Amino acid sequence: MTSQPSSRRPLRIVVGATTYPPDVNGAANFGHRLATGLSSRGHDVHVVCHSTDQEARTEVEDGVTVHRVGSYGSPFHPSIRGILPWQAARADRLLAEIQPDVVHVQSHFFICRGLINSAISREIGLVATNHFMPENIFGYFKVPRLLQNAAGRLLWHNLIKHYRKAHLVTAPTPRAVQLLQDNGFVDTALPVSCGIDVERYRRRTQSYRKQHPDPATRTVLFVGRLDEEKHIDDLLRAMSLLRTEVPTRLEIVGNGSRRAAFEQLAAELGIAERVHFRGFLSDDELLDAYARADLFCMPSIAELQSLATMEAMSASTPVVLANAMALPHLVRPGQNGWLYPPRDVHALARAIDSVLDDRATIDRMGAASERLVSRHDIAEILGRFEAIYHHVTDPDSAVELDEIRTELAS
Repeated sequence: MTSQPSSRRPLRIVVGATTYPPDVNGAANFGHRLATGLSSRGHDVHVVCHSTDQEARTEVEDGVTVHRVGSYGSPFHPSIRGILPWQAARADRLLAEIQPDVVHVQSHFFICRGLINSAISREIGLVATNHFMPENIFGYFKVPRLLQNAAGRLLWHNLIKHYRKAHLVTAPTPRAVQLLQDNGFVDTALPVSCGIDVERYRRRTQSYRKQHPDPATRTVLFVGRLDEEKHIDDLLRAMSLLRTEVPTRLEIVGNGSRRAAFEQLAAELGIAERVHFRGFLSDDELLDAYARADLFCMPSIAELQSLATMEAMSASTPVVLANAMALPHLVRPGQNGWLYPPRDVHALARAIDSVLDDRATIDRMGAASERLVSRHDIAEILGRFEAIYHHVTDPDSAVELDEIRTELAS
C-alpha cells in the first residue's frame, strides 16, 4: 500500500470491528485496509475486534496493535461470532488503557456497541461507518420471507438508535447514505468510499496480460461469499444461456453456506466442466484470479459498495452488475460494462455475451474500469477519514464539515 503521511498531527485511533482478518469479507477487508493505511501515515492505530476463539489477546499485526476480545461462535455461520452482553464492558477497559483521540466503529453489534457507549461516556470523538443491511443476515438466520419486512424495520431501528450517538456517520456510497436516511437517520452522514489500492491490482494484471494477451478461453469471475443474497444461481443460469461462440469458463472465488447447492445446480445445468469453484484464495492467488478474468460479474442485490467489484476494476476488467443498491455507482453503461435488471438471467446472459464476443470491447471497457475506479484510490480515502477524525476531535479547528463535503463532492 502506498500512501502519503498526514500533514496534520498524528492521532491515536481505535478502529472497532466485529469482523477482522483472518475473517474474509468486505467489512473485515476494509477495517484492515483502513487500520494499516492509517498506521503507514504515522498514526498510532489500535483495532478492537472479536477473537476467532474464546481467548483474549493483544498482538501487533502489520504495524497495528490488535486487541482481540474473546468471543463465541454461532450455529449460523463460521464468521458470525459474538460476546455476552456484560462482556461489552471490556471495551471500556480497553479505551481507558489506550486513551484514543478518536474511535471509529464499523458496526453497532457486540464489542462495537460497547465502544460506542464507552466513547460517548468518556467524551471521545466517535465516527461510525455502516456496512450493514438486514438482507445480509436473513440468509444466515433463515428469517421467513413473510417476516423479513418487520424484521428489517426492527434491525434498522436498532442501528439508528446507536449510530445517532456518533459525532459523524459515514457510508460507502451516496446510495448507502440515502438508505440510512430512508430508514430514519436524520443526523449528518457522509459518503466516503471504502477505498482500494488500485496500483496493487494494476501491476499484477499488466504483468499477466503481457504474457497472455488473448487467451483462447475467456473467463467470467465472481468473488464473494457463496450465500443467498449474492444470487450466484442467477450467474450460473446465465452461463448456461450464453450464445457466444468463444469458449467461456466461470471462476467462483469464495466460500459460504450455499456452495454445495451451487455446485449441484452447475451439474444440473450441464455446465459443471466450465465452472470452477476455487474456495478461499491467498492474497497472491486472488491477484492472479483478477488478472485472469476477462469479465467480472456481481449479481448480488445487497451491496453497499462492493470491494470485489472495485478490485476487478483496478485490474482493468469490464464489469456486469445487477442494477441494485450501490452497484450502479460503479458502472457507466457501455463504457466499462453493463447493468442488468436484478434476477433477470436472460438479460445477464445477453450482457455477458456482448462483452466477451470481442477482445477489443474487453480491452476498451477494462481500461475504462481502471479510470473510473481511480477516484476510490486508498490514499485519497485515508486523507478523507483523517479530515473527519480531526473534525470530530476538534470541531472548532480549521477542518470544517463544509470543506469535507466539498472534497467528497469533487
